[in-house]
Parts: sequence; structure tokens; C-alpha cells
Amino acid sequence: MESVIDTLRPPVTPPTDITDKYAPVAKGDKHLWGIYIVLCLISVIELYSASSREVAGAGMGVFGPIIRHGAMLVAGFFIIMFLQRTHYRKILNAIPWFALISIGMMFYTLAFGETINGAKRSFHLLFISIQPSEFLKISAAMMVALIMARTQIKGGGVKKLGVYLSAGVILLFCALLAPQGLTNTLLLISISVSMMIIGGISMNRLFKVLGIYVLCFMLYLGVTHLRESSRSENPDAVEHVDDNTQSKSRLSVWVDRLGSYFGTGQPKYMESITSDNRQEMLGFIAQAHGGVTGVGPGNSRETSRLPLAFTDYIYSIIIEELGLIGGLFVLVLYLWLLARASAIASRCSRAFPALLVIGMALTIVFQALFHICIVTGVIPVSGQPLPLISKGGSSILVTSIAFGIMLSVSRFAVRTSGQKKDIKNEIDALPEDMRAENPTQI
Repeated sequence: MESVIDTLRPPVTPPTDITDKYAPVAKGDKHLWGIYIVLCLISVIELYSASSREVAGAGMGVFGPIIRHGAMLVAGFFIIMFLQRTHYRKILNAIPWFALISIGMMFYTLAFGETINGAKRSFHLLFISIQPSEFLKISAAMMVALIMARTQIKGGGVKKLGVYLSAGVILLFCALLAPQGLTNTLLLISISVSMMIIGGISMNRLFKVLGIYVLCFMLYLGVTHLRESSRSENPDAVEHVDDNTQSKSRLSVWVDRLGSYFGTGQPKYMESITSDNRQEMLGFIAQAHGGVTGVGPGNSRETSRLPLAFTDYIYSIIIEELGLIGGLFVLVLYLWLLARASAIASRCSRAFPALLVIGMALTIVFQALFHICIVTGVIPVSGQPLPLISKGGSSILVTSIAFGIMLSVSRFAVRTSGQKKDIKNEIDALPEDMRAENPTQI
């Protein structure tokens, strides 16, 4: 029990002058900055085009949505500037507290949050709508990086304790996210499994973890089914949403979406547009309208009809306006981000910065891939913002935190090809149990 507590306890940085005078060994990675800037430019252009429905529905000025979005991008930029100037060892000390705050926000939301699409998803803080699910995703990746770095085996691999603690953290966060939808839970599992593989766990333990995930998922489905059956037998216990219509259980929503995904066997273009598939079908129409080269920025036809064009389906508007070429360009930007983070991680001399930078990149890129796959019909419909491009305060802030952390690692983590003195200084700057060598070195 004590070893578990020690692993989760925030590490204490040794009091040494080296940590106070530790200077960056490099500037912020130019590739990361380039990807960030290009994504922001695409975001401003496409969100402005995709906001016509919001402007018409809310009666705001034409520039209202883009001004709010621009303000969030500016706030995110300052977060990045602050974090890239912060040594990653200070981020190390803050990770457990950040995770606890994220968990606290999620509990508050589940109890008192605003109901959106049949689930409590957000709460308001000043003028920002906070979605704790976004913070949970990034804090889960941080916690896995922390635990796996502290439980590295000399010579490669992760201790058994580290593997199951990481899986336990993911299951806890998945349990908090499950009432809001299945996509985020699958996203967390994908991130954790990828980090475990990169961190060097054995295939035997990896399959055991996957088995635990599957078992817990089946148990959750069983409990959800029992609750749904109980609610159907007791109509007075059924919750109601704001428009006085009965809200479906999450299990019913998942079943309906899977049924819609597999369909009747006929091509999508032959299906009729209904209230249930309207968003999906209009998204496909927008992509078909864009063709290979697109209709040009600002010339979208479907943005005024497509629900959530500025959030969950903004990739459809990108393809409509920029065509297949533009859609592939955006996809390549996210894949380039993952490749660049992998290159940075492979050159770190210590395990923690390597796992941290790859965890942040996986969080952004997997979310982008889930969004793209949903919009293009590869996987069933769900709600998932496109990082930095979709409208949304929480998503922009969390993505900015991830970029800031990656830039911090790119500045302060010593390369394996660095001077022995620099490597020694980095080792001395870290707590004794966080000095393991990088398992991702190529």
C-alpha cells in the first residue's frame, strides 16, 4: 500500500542551486510553433465561415463569434508562452493537483452542471463554459506519464505496479466520462494503451490491461442496462430534459448510433434525411460539395443548414471550402505534430519528459483523428471538437496547455547527444525517483 501512495504522491524537488539556475538547452521547437500558428489561422478563417448559423440563431453581430473565438486563442497563446518558459520539473510537481482539480470539476458538473444532449457536460465560470471532460483527458495523459516514469525498470520496461496504477487511473477517469458518452472513454483508452506501448511494457501485461478494460466495459454495460430496465418499469423515475421530452439513457443513444452507422445496407446517398441523421447527412453533403479543390473560403453552402458546423462538424466545412486537398492538409498537420513530438521524445535523455511530450501529442492527435473519423463516417456519430479549430473555450485552453508543455520539454529536456555536464544537471534537477533513462530512445 505504501508503494502505491509513494507512486501517486507529488515528487519533492531536491533543494539545490542547480534547479534554480537551470537554463534551457534549446529554443522552443520551430515545427511545433509552425503547426500551432497554421492551425490557428485555419481556425479563424473556417470558424468565421462556419458561424453563420450561430449568428442567425443568436441575433448577434456578424463578428461576435469570431471575436470570442479570437479572445480564447489569445488566452491560449499566453498560456503557451508561460508554460514554454517553465521548466518541465515544475509541471511535474503540479500534475497530481491538476488531476485532482479536474476530477473535482467533473464531480461538480455531474451534480450541478448544464444538461446538453441528454447529459450533464459543462458549467459556467465567468464568461466561459467549462467542460471538465477536456481537462480530464489531458490530466489522464499527464498522470500516466508521471506513474510510468516513476516505475521504470533499469534496462527498460515498466514495473507491474506502474502498469496497473496507470490502468487504474484511466479506469477512474473513464468512469467519470462514461455518463457523458462513449467516445471520450475510448479516446482515453487509446491514449493509455499507446503510452504503455511506448513506455516499454511487456505484451503479456498489455493484454492483461486490455482484458481489464474489456471486463470493466462489459460490467458498465450490464449496470447501465439494469438501470435502463428499472427506469422503463418506473416511468416516474425517468429524467426530463429542458424541453420536457424524455431523455434517452446513454446505452440507448449508443445503440441508436450503432444502428444508424451500420444502416440498412444501402448507400448513404440513397437514405432520406430525418431528424435523427440530419447532422450526419448534411455533413456528407458538405464534403461532396467541396470535391477535390473546394468552393473557396467563405463560400460554404451547408454552413447555414448543418447543425454544430462550428464545433463537432467543422471538418465538413473545411472540406467543403478547401476540398479534399485542404482536408488532407489539416490531417497532415496533426500527424506532423505527432511525428515531431515523437522525434523530440526519442532524443530526450530522461523518461519523464519523453513520456510527457508524447502523451500531450497523443491527446491532441487522437482527438483530431476521432473528430475526422466521425465526420467522414469511418466511425459512428458522436461529439468531438477538432483541437484548436472548433469553437470551444475549454478545448482551446486544454490544447494550449498541451502545446505549452511540449514546447517546455523541447526547450529544457537535454538531448541524448548533449554534453555530459548538461545531462548531469538535468538529472540533479529531478527528484531521485524520476531520473530513469528514456525508454523511447531509438
